[in-house]
Amino acid sequence: MTSSAKDLDGGWGWAIVAASFMAQLLAYGSPQSVGVLYPEWLHAFQEGKGMTAWVGSLVAGVGLIASPICSACVDNFGARPVTFFSGVMVAGGLMLSAFAPNVPFLMFSYGIVVGLGCGLVYSATLTITCQYFDKRRGLALGIVTTGTSIGAFIYATAQNELIVLFGLDGCLLIIGAIALNLMACAGFMRPLNMPGYYLKQKAALERHTEEQLFVKLPLHDLNITTGSAVTTVEKTPTVKELLITIDVKDLAIQIEKKKKGPLAGVAIAKFIKAKQKAYSEYIHSTCEILQDQVMVAFCIGIFLFSLGAFPPVLFIEDVAQSEGLIEEVSLFPLVSIGAIATGVGKLVLGILVDIKWINCVYLYAFTMFAGGIALLLIPITKTYVGLQILSAVMGFFSGNWSLTSYITTHIVGLDKLSQAHGILMFFGGFGIMLGPPVVGKKLSLSSPF
Repeated sequence: MTSSAKDLDGGWGWAIVAASFMAQLLAYGSPQSVGVLYPEWLHAFQEGKGMTAWVGSLVAGVGLIASPICSACVDNFGARPVTFFSGVMVAGGLMLSAFAPNVPFLMFSYGIVVGLGCGLVYSATLTITCQYFDKRRGLALGIVTTGTSIGAFIYATAQNELIVLFGLDGCLLIIGAIALNLMACAGFMRPLNMPGYYLKQKAALERHTEEQLFVKLPLHDLNITTGSAVTTVEKTPTVKELLITIDVKDLAIQIEKKKKGPLAGVAIAKFIKAKQKAYSEYIHSTCEILQDQVMVAFCIGIFLFSLGAFPPVLFIEDVAQSEGLIEEVSLFPLVSIGAIATGVGKLVLGILVDIKWINCVYLYAFTMFAGGIALLLIPITKTYVGLQILSAVMGFFSGNWSLTSYITTHIVGLDKLSQAHGILMFFGGFGIMLGPPVVGKKLSLSSPF
């Protein structure tokens, strides 16, 4: 099963886009609108703002920090099983959070379990979308990543209403049950390229068949001559193929154990040595990616932007209430306004980046600069309408997340996309995880209550 030109930019690819859009909506709906749950947790557990903020920072940051592992899972098992498993994690974490007795338990159930599930969904959906699209990749990624924004917009309002009707625990149970639909989305993710796990199984089967063939047939029955015109074209394996090939050799070790007991240790030593060599090649490949100056600058930029841009998503509603700008959460909270603006930003930026004369790196740099300006204006804004406008502006330019896969592909190529994107998301997740606790601690110290 290999990709061809006719498979790209259309056909089943749009089914992949729809399924990936829904997967991101279902997975990220609650985490992206966690600012609505944050005041409820403050009231329920009576913990400090800095401590409670760890829940929101973990759910947003853990999945991104674990992106290298999530990307490896997608490479090894494919997008479909990974998305299916992530549905179990997200739904289970949300339902488990309904029974949380304290904030530390909530940090595990909502922050880590749901966060890891979201990280798996994010890696799976972006990877399979990039495989199915080439010329329209920017548009496809823009549509897919808009799912997180639409989900946040819907869930922010829905969670408010569910809390009023069923309480905080009932709300978490209901949205956890809805998240089980991630398993249905996984069914549409037909792989273009055979995942690593299946390649291992196929290679093991072929190796076993060859061994049986050579055992049953004498050498002279194969009719092989030294002057045969048939030649084998050798191809240098990639790092991922090398790791897969070496894993298959475990079968050969078992055969050696059965046939030559005393020599089994030698075979195992050779296996370990080959495995070490393969992983050293993988580490070397990672170092090569980090030696690219553009890639390093991109990693630093996304770390700094995430460090400052995520805290408003978590705190802006609480700040508006604390400052007396609004007495209670409105029908369309600031989180919802920012989320819908982020969705628009992802689509618009995804369309712009496909235009040939627009440099994707410069476009991303502009969104970071404009978002930073909007962020600086928040402390001096004294009206709720002003906060609504700034939430929309910040949300629009935060839509630059839809450009990350496109720019990463532009820098390192499609072959190294999973590996490089995992590194990039690690930096982004680290910034997201550090920002809210620091800001929350500052808010706790400055609060008069």
